[in-house]
Amino acid sequence: MNEPTLSRAQIFQINTSRGGVPKIPQHAAEVTLLGLENDAHNDTAHHGGPEKALSLYSLEIIRALQQEGHPIFPGSTGENVTIVGLDWGLVEAGTRLQLGNAVLIEISRYATPCQTIRESFRDHEFNRISSRTNPGWARAYARVLQPGVIRVGDAVRVID
Repeated sequence: MNEPTLSRAQIFQINTSRGGVPKIPQHAAEVTLLGLENDAHNDTAHHGGPEKALSLYSLEIIRALQQEGHPIFPGSTGENVTIVGLDWGLVEAGTRLQLGNAVLIEISRYATPCQTIRESFRDHEFNRISSRTNPGWARAYARVLQPGVIRVGDAVRVID
């Protein structure tokens, strides 16, 4: 995978659903302390809440998985925000990101894949994006430190 520069990092896609996957693209969304407005989860025991308010994923990783033959696409694994141009190796617990001009988030943990996203993977191998078996390929959960509005194309910046 080519390493994109941080100065180009931006929101590629914003995704919501009434529950389940795939999540559907939106042009903009209000980010609250509990996640995106108008986004819901079928399994509230394992998804959502303040520590898992947002799910993030890398477009570059999605494209690499597509090259491996997986039918994954942005939103198909339930991420709320698909980011392009960010070195995904920087995304780990404690990393703070600014989304657009207003929203500040902090990565809380990697997301554990489950069978709900199996259709995004060849032979239903959803553990392909497990941080335990394939470090660097997992989606990330984040807590919202400062709510606001995000839009497709907004800059994404790592905050020291």
